[in-house]
Amino acid sequence: MDAKDSYIGLMLDNRYEIVEKVGEGGMAVVYKARDHRLGRFVAIKILRPEYARDEEFRRRFHAESQAVAMLSHPNIVAVYDVNRSQGIEYLVMELIDGITLKHYMSLKDRLNWREALHFTTQIVRALSHAHSRGIIHRDIKPHNIMVLRDGSVKVADFGIARFASAQSTLTQEALGSVHYISPEQAKGGACDARSDIYSVGVVLYEMLTGRLPFEGDSAVAIAIQHINSMPLNPREIDESIPVGLEEITMHAMCPDIERRYQSADEMYQDLEQFRKDPNTVFGYIDSADEPTRKIPAVSDAQPHPAVQQPKAAVRTAKPEVKKKKKKKEPRGRSRFGIVAMIFAVLLVLALVAVMIRFLWQVVDPLINPENTKVSVPDFVEMGLLYDDVMEQYDVSNGGDFTIVESTTVEYADEPAGTVLKQSPSAGRSVEPGATVTLTVSRGPRTIELPDLSDYEYRDAENEIRRLDLTVGETQYEFSETVLQNDVIRTEPPAFSSLGEGETVTLYISLGPETEQAVMPDLVGRTEQDAIAAIEALGLTYGGTRTQESDKPAGEVVNQSVPQGLEVDKGTKVTLYVSNGAFYVDPSAEVSEEPSEEPSVEPSAPSSTEPSTEPSAPVSSEPVSSEPSDIPAGPASSEPTPSTEPSTTPTPATSSRMLSITLPQDGRETVRITIYVGGVSVHNATVNTAEMVYTVAISGTGTQQVEIYFDDVLHDSYSVTFGR
Repeated sequence: MDAKDSYIGLMLDNRYEIVEKVGEGGMAVVYKARDHRLGRFVAIKILRPEYARDEEFRRRFHAESQAVAMLSHPNIVAVYDVNRSQGIEYLVMELIDGITLKHYMSLKDRLNWREALHFTTQIVRALSHAHSRGIIHRDIKPHNIMVLRDGSVKVADFGIARFASAQSTLTQEALGSVHYISPEQAKGGACDARSDIYSVGVVLYEMLTGRLPFEGDSAVAIAIQHINSMPLNPREIDESIPVGLEEITMHAMCPDIERRYQSADEMYQDLEQFRKDPNTVFGYIDSADEPTRKIPAVSDAQPHPAVQQPKAAVRTAKPEVKKKKKKKEPRGRSRFGIVAMIFAVLLVLALVAVMIRFLWQVVDPLINPENTKVSVPDFVEMGLLYDDVMEQYDVSNGGDFTIVESTTVEYADEPAGTVLKQSPSAGRSVEPGATVTLTVSRGPRTIELPDLSDYEYRDAENEIRRLDLTVGETQYEFSETVLQNDVIRTEPPAFSSLGEGETVTLYISLGPETEQAVMPDLVGRTEQDAIAAIEALGLTYGGTRTQESDKPAGEVVNQSVPQGLEVDKGTKVTLYVSNGAFYVDPSAEVSEEPSEEPSVEPSAPSSTEPSTEPSAPVSSEPVSSEPSDIPAGPASSEPTPSTEPSTTPTPATSSRMLSITLPQDGRETVRITIYVGGVSVHNATVNTAEMVYTVAISGTGTQQVEIYFDDVLHDSYSVTFGR
């Protein structure tokens, strides 16, 4: 096993057992692991040692990962935990059964526009959720988007890319990400939610056209094209792409961050509008007004703010040009003259602008006395609703202003529709008909409760807390269809809109409702009586096993379910019945003490009561019938020496050690019962976290050993004692 696989088989935090490696990246290696506490498989992302050794990196990684763990959205890969165990820094995430979008595109070469629209809409919804909580992805690319079997997508690695970008430069290894970075990222500047939108635009471009917008021999070359160049429009590559979808793509990829979509919600609204009407044309001019620029020849020699290059690689080759000799002028005089000329021109332009404004303010009222400015009221202080402002102040209703609503979404305690902000501000003098933009309250922020049915109840409680809601008092119900400990339903129901901190009650399944029966004592009964008692209680007869015993043949000597235990009706009960091998009939036993009195009187009783005399069993033997021979009769009917306890050799008893592998199926404890020759010799409840349970058992000769887990047969085999 190589060093990369040394984690396989390791148990982290006494909970996560690493099973196999499923992928790796620049920062971490991803493994499939079993969560023994919840009985499910998860993905474990283990940081590479060079990052795990950096204390400051670990601190920021933990803080960011804990923030990402608060995200809860069907299109985002869930982060369950971030922890450190045995010197290993790791994330616990949802295990996805699917492939990356990059792999999916490689299989299909080019996606049809409907499929591209379907995937992009889900990606943007995920970004909207994350951005609303202040988390920026920074590395949106098809490699970080998982496509599930049902056609849904999940975005992975939220918030982690900031660490990768801080630790590396745009080297050849960065080619996978540099194809999708925004111009501001390529410049090494700060990025925000709009940077993620640019990357989504590149992903959409690639899905529609089957190619990347920019290609190059190095990461530097590609990064510079994001800054300086415009790609071909998608319809120039494939005319079947709808105009509206092309506009959405290029608007998202606009190099000017201020002209790009300003939020994921804005892009989502356009995607939804286009989905409802594929003939929609938005009229964006990002690509139409700005012609495709010629892509300059780029090499690693060109410097880049976000790239660290060796000095030799930064040099730019200078062409040799023959310069004509000309008369040199004093350098200082020439520069001063140019500056003085520019200053003079600017001064003249400023004076002209002031004169024009003055004349306009003085002359215009004289020419148009009715064209007087109006003061903007304080709509915020009035506490008016947007509809009231429209009715009283909008030009369409005879007012002085053109009232419009801002696209900014604002949640507030004020009722929905209340004016929160205005532009221009109150008191400003504006021309009649001027536009006044109002920011309107959407009311208190609401949280949509997801469908938690079929969640294991502890996962459901964690999900409720992540949504800033309160877990109410848990209720329990029997269910024929929902597994025990899973959620049946919630109150309020799924998809309800809730306020922050509201209470959610979980209804947990107890499994199917079953009647109980108390196990009776069957030992000492006949097999038939025991079977009848089992069936009368609604239990199931599980068969009979025989074993050597000193009890009469057919008598029950043991039972698989202990007496007094309360069990579900239908539980199987196995009977252990004696084969009578060591049974001695009490009626045939004779006292070993010689009788001190004559067994019979020499008188008539022997003839008057022959049927009760002990001489009867030997009356047919050819021996003397004298009275002195009568006492020998009972001795002749004694058992043979082989059945006498005093003459039977007792086999030597010895011990054997058993090592029992405990079940790893989610149970925290298990009751182990061990039978040797049908007799219970050990009963204990143990913790399954111990993995292996060792116990000593005793016996003689070769015996059948049976091991039960919670009254269910686990294993059975022969053991020879004394070896």
